[in-house]
Amino acid sequence: MKNKIKNILRKSARVARLAVLPCALMLTTQSCQDVLDEKVISNLSNDYINTPKGFNDAVSAAYGYLRTYYAQEMGMTMSQMGTDTYTNGADGSYKKYNQYTSNLDGFDNWVRTLWREFYKGINTCNAIIDRSSQIEGLSASEISSGVAQAKALRALYYFTLVQHYGGLDLRTEETNGPITEITRSTEQAVYDQIIKDFNDAYNDLPANGGEWGRFTQMAVDGFLCKVYITRATRDFGSAADYATAESYGKKVINNYDRALVSDFSDLFELGNDQNTEAVFSLQFSYDLLSAGGFGNRWHLYYLMEYDTQPGMSRVLEVGRPWKRLRPTEYTYNQVMVNRDVDARFDKSFKKVFYATKTGTFPTFLDKSKPSITVAAGDTAIFMPGYEMSEEERAKRPYQVYTPSMYQEKQFGVLAKFLDPLRASINEVQGGRDFVLIRLADIHLLVAECLIQQGKAAEAVEHINLVRRRAAYPGHEAEMEITADQATMEFIYDERARELLGEGHRWTDLKRWGNLVERVKAYNPEGAPNIQDKHMYRPIPQEQIDLVDGGSSAFPQNPGY
Repeated sequence: MKNKIKNILRKSARVARLAVLPCALMLTTQSCQDVLDEKVISNLSNDYINTPKGFNDAVSAAYGYLRTYYAQEMGMTMSQMGTDTYTNGADGSYKKYNQYTSNLDGFDNWVRTLWREFYKGINTCNAIIDRSSQIEGLSASEISSGVAQAKALRALYYFTLVQHYGGLDLRTEETNGPITEITRSTEQAVYDQIIKDFNDAYNDLPANGGEWGRFTQMAVDGFLCKVYITRATRDFGSAADYATAESYGKKVINNYDRALVSDFSDLFELGNDQNTEAVFSLQFSYDLLSAGGFGNRWHLYYLMEYDTQPGMSRVLEVGRPWKRLRPTEYTYNQVMVNRDVDARFDKSFKKVFYATKTGTFPTFLDKSKPSITVAAGDTAIFMPGYEMSEEERAKRPYQVYTPSMYQEKQFGVLAKFLDPLRASINEVQGGRDFVLIRLADIHLLVAECLIQQGKAAEAVEHINLVRRRAAYPGHEAEMEITADQATMEFIYDERARELLGEGHRWTDLKRWGNLVERVKAYNPEGAPNIQDKHMYRPIPQEQIDLVDGGSSAFPQNPGY
C-alpha cells in the first residue's frame, strides 16, 4: 500500500513544458523520476534536434503522439464503439461509429485526426532516425537507444494505422515540406515495415526495466505477438504467422519478470499502474501542466447519468457521466456469466451508488415503491447486474436498477477507469496510466494461436491461468475448462470477459473477420447499417485531395 501511495504522489509531482520541436511538430510531455522523462521545447531552430539535448528531448517527445489516440475519446470511439460488447450511450457526437451511418466517411473528424496526428509521430521518429548520424556529444549506445525507441514507436504508429485504414503512405524518411507525389502502399508492405522496425529496434533496447513507459525488448515481443497474429488473418498471411506470434507471446510470458497480479481488481487499483502484469503502458499525470492537453479521459466515457437520480448529485469519487458507451445484452448475458464463481463482473462494474442528499425522493426506474427515504451516505441505487422480482426490490430501502430497465442514460457502469484523484469534480483530465498490453492479454493471444494450430490442450493451460485468477477464492477448479471447450468461440467470449472496455474489441473482431456478423447479432443500433466496407475506416478525403492524381494515385477504401 505504501508503494501505491508513493506512486500516486509521484504522478502528481511530474513537471513538463509544452513545446514545438523541429518539423513544426507539437509534442506534449511529462517527466517523473524513474519513469519516461519527456520534455518539450518551444521556439527553437530546426537544428535543435541535432544537438545532444535536442536529440534526447525528441526521443522522449516522440511518445507524445500516442496520447492523441490512446485514452482519449477518439481511441475509445474507434476501439470500443460499434462492437458486440458496447453500443452507444445517450451523449456524444460520434454515434456514427456505432450506428455505421453514411456520414462515417473520409470527412469525419476522427478519421482525419488519427491519420494526421500519427503521421506527425511517424515524422518525428523519422527525423530522429535520419539525424542520428549527425549527433555529436552522445555515446554510441545513447544514440543507438534513441534510434531503437524511434523505430519501435514508428512500428506502433503504423500498426495502429494499418489496422484501421489498410494500405498507407509508407514513409520512412523525414519530411521537411509538402509532398504531393504519393502512392498508397499495400497492406502487406506496411506489415513488412512494422516487423522490420520492431526487429531492428530489439537489440538496442533494455530487456525490461529502465524508465517506466519507454520501449523495452519485452514490449517489442508483446507487440510482435499482436502483429503476427493479426497478419495471420490477412490474405497475405499464413498459418506460420500463428506459430511466430505464439513464440513471441511465450517470450513475454517466460523471459521477463511479468506475472499475473493475484487479484483481478488489483489491476485497476489507484496507485498500482506499475503492476507486475503491465507489459507496455502509456503514462499520464495529475500535474495538469505536464498533461499537454492529453490527460487520460477514459474515466468519462463508461459512466451512466447517475447525478440526476433521486437523492444523488455529481461527486468526484464517481466522476463526470459523459454516457458515451453502454454494454450490450451480449455483455450482460453471454460474457459475464457464472457470476457466483467468476469475480470479473463484480470487479469490473460499479454496483452501488450512494446518496449525497437527505430526504424522501420519488423513484425513477425502480417502480416497486413510490419513493425512497435516504440520508447522505446511504445506498441510493443498487445495480446487481441481473433481474430481481418486483417483490424483492420492494423490500429494499433504495432503488434497484436491473438490466431490463437500462436505457441510453442509465446502464451498467464499467469501473476500471474511474479516477477520483482528478483536481476537481468537473476536471476531465485524469492521471492514470493507460495499459496497451498486459500479461493476461498475451496469455489469451497465445491460446488463440495454439487453437488455430490445433493445439487445444496446450491452449487450455494459458486460458486456465487467466480464469483461475478470476475466480472467487475456493472456486478456482470450477473456472477451469477442458481441451474440447478451447475453441475460437470460447476465445471470443473470454477476451470480452477479461479485457472488457480496455480498447481491444474492434481490432479483435476485425482480426477474427466477424465484425459484421457479431454487430448484426449483438448490437441493435449498429446492425441495420454495418457492411463489409466497415472492416476498414475510410481514408481521409483531405489526404486524397492533396495527392497528385487524387483517387487514382491514392485510392479510397472500397465502398466509401
